[in-house]
Amino acid sequence: MKKYDVCGIGNALVDMEIKVSDDFFIQNKIDKGLMTLIDENRRSELFKLTSNLPINRACGGSAANTVIAVSQFGGRSFYSCKVAGDENGKFYLADMKENGVEVNLDPGHLLQGTTGTCLVMVTPDADRTMNTYLGITSDFSKSEVRFDVIEQAKFLYIEGYLVASPTGQVAAVEAAHYARKAGTKIAITFSDPNMVKYFKQNFGQIIQPGVDLIFCNEAEAFVFTGKDNLKEAREELKKYAKAFVITQGENGAMIWDGQTFLDIEPYAVQAVDSNGAGDMFAGAFLYAITNGHTMASAGKLASLASSKVVSQYGPRLKWHQAKEIHHQLFGAE
Repeated sequence: MKKYDVCGIGNALVDMEIKVSDDFFIQNKIDKGLMTLIDENRRSELFKLTSNLPINRACGGSAANTVIAVSQFGGRSFYSCKVAGDENGKFYLADMKENGVEVNLDPGHLLQGTTGTCLVMVTPDADRTMNTYLGITSDFSKSEVRFDVIEQAKFLYIEGYLVASPTGQVAAVEAAHYARKAGTKIAITFSDPNMVKYFKQNFGQIIQPGVDLIFCNEAEAFVFTGKDNLKEAREELKKYAKAFVITQGENGAMIWDGQTFLDIEPYAVQAVDSNGAGDMFAGAFLYAITNGHTMASAGKLASLASSKVVSQYGPRLKWHQAKEIHHQLFGAE
């Protein structure tokens, strides 16, 4: 029996979430709705510009949010990451532990450097824009990957943002290769349209000769497949994955379970913050399929959980919310 449901690998970032107006992007030359990598000087500049705004801080990174969701719903998860021995790094590891996720790092033996941060800017239309300073996680490598844990996991979950780093790319490729040999299933998220646009070849190196599950939204699916309509894009994705999920925002999601397409209905909510919606969808979905539920049931849980996330600020649920959602759909198990 496998010890873990999901072993994730990805960037470790302390999320700093703030509320801004569209004018803020215009005034400071920020591309709205995208993830943009920034250097340390730009990071310092943006933090000065937002120093008078309330900030919500939490351990983050796309895959981190996903493995936390797995844990909150009752699953067992592990995260391979890299943080420094600064205050943010110690905060990060403590927050992961509080959320029930095991990690590869010992808080007492961390390297010098700066822990990565992500300034998450949320606008009144519920859109989220991320400016990310990778810090020490820019050097995330296979040295941080716990290959023994991959062998003990039902799924290896790979964060698409790793393709932007040469060492991260190597780590992802080797982790996927090891998972195939160990009989561990592989799931990957495309993470962001820009990642797919500029690093499509890197994704191909991870995915070939195929993965078990791909998570993406419509925009990412179009860029990766080179198609401009959903019907053609989903047929193309069949060449790369045994199953996949295409999230469609307020229109729900579409799942290919290997045999048929499943349409997952959305839950109507008033969206205030889209940050973390895709991460939550993936986490709830992975929890469900690794704990005896069908893909259709997993899609319902993921849709409900992500709708709850976008109706509040922050990328994660509270523990009691996850338990309530689980009980609402599955009852007492």
